Amino acid sequence: MRVRFLVLAFLVALATASVAAADPPLPPNFDSSVMPGNEAEDAIAVNPTNPANVVTMSTLPEVVAGLSVNVSFNSGSSWSHHVIGAAGDPLGEICCDQQLAWDRFGNLWMTYLVNTDGNIKVALSTNGGVSFTKVADVAASGDQPSIAAGPNSVWVSFSDFPSKQAQVKAFGAPVTGLGQFGSFSAPEGVPSPGNGDYGDTAVGPAGQVLVTYQDRTGGQAESHIYTALDPDGLGPAGFRTPRLAAHSRVGGFDYIPAQPDRSIDAEANLAWDRSGGAHNGRVYLVWTQEFQNESNNTDIMLQHSDDNGASWSPAVKLNDDHTANSQFNPAIALDQTSGDVAVSWYDTRNDLGTGGSGDTDGVPNDDFQIWATDSTNGGASFAPNFRVSRGTSNAVDANSFFDTGDYTHAAFVGGSFWPAWSDNSNSTGNNPNGTLHQFDLYAAKVSIP
Repeated sequence: MRVRFLVLAFLVALATASVAAADPPLPPNFDSSVMPGNEAEDAIAVNPTNPANVVTMSTLPEVVAGLSVNVSFNSGSSWSHHVIGAAGDPLGEICCDQQLAWDRFGNLWMTYLVNTDGNIKVALSTNGGVSFTKVADVAASGDQPSIAAGPNSVWVSFSDFPSKQAQVKAFGAPVTGLGQFGSFSAPEGVPSPGNGDYGDTAVGPAGQVLVTYQDRTGGQAESHIYTALDPDGLGPAGFRTPRLAAHSRVGGFDYIPAQPDRSIDAEANLAWDRSGGAHNGRVYLVWTQEFQNESNNTDIMLQHSDDNGASWSPAVKLNDDHTANSQFNPAIALDQTSGDVAVSWYDTRNDLGTGGSGDTDGVPNDDFQIWATDSTNGGASFAPNFRVSRGTSNAVDANSFFDTGDYTHAAFVGGSFWPAWSDNSNSTGNNPNGTLHQFDLYAAKVSIP
């Protein structure tokens, strides 16, 4: 009898330990914007010279112009809030497509679009994101610019629409210190097949530049994901012929229940290891796959390259759920102090339409949370997926044509991974619009051991 009791106690303890291992404590969540109306299509950056300094930004879909900007100097414990890019701002009347990148000198770079032209703008903050000054205005008919900082340069890639077919282009500038940078180069085009959009930019250890994009910019049909390398960055070489990295069944405007108005794309993103560690020079590519066309069963895929994008490893699926639900809008970040890499995404795995904390309306696959994973061994293995967001959100309840937007972002500095996302769960209790109404811009600090 005593033996049986001890065995039973052991099994209960083992089961309890397994549950605890599978369900780690949720990280602190911060409502960084605390603003009426919708904040969507989010950016985040963490200062490598002061990791307590965090900046988030989001588009304001229902206003004519302006971005929500939120700054913390104490790792999210408190935030200052202001709007930039409204009428009369020297930055211009900002509509959208803002992205951020912090360099090793403490410069915070921003790229964005304005309402008045299709030019690609670049702005700079040298005071931790408190204020920005426009430093470049590149003539284009541009869409979805992305920005990346390297060891001694900053680069922006974008899609130029001078005709019906977009061409991917990029330009950069040398950076030598805080507030010290040279002239931006003229945009250089990616040669054929360099037509596409919804891409990203990364800068390698030697200043080389890699861009990624998908070739289909509209519709729900499948697309191809390419990467293109400029081997010497600011040197004279220019971009080489693009390489096919992946085939996705996600088109340029692929509608899913969780993004019923705005839709999703494959949203390919890059992260380049410049840490000097075991996998220095490895570049990672994350993107979205659909299990079967128009199935809404979308997954987050990851590949890596050790030869500057000339070849790519087979794609591995990062989400470890056993549902046919949607995962979308991945964000990848790499900790340059360790070489660790982490990925977050919007995830509907807990919405089976049967009630519970993952279902707000009895409709399957339309309520989302933020989930993530990380690798500390160069992508050889990934941690079991862990939930980041404390609440469950719903885009229909936001009552916006924009849903969560085209993308979200994450940052990773000094062992702390920072995803950002649009959230209307009101899990922190301070969304001015209340629960399951308009989106606020949330962020979380996740410690990666």
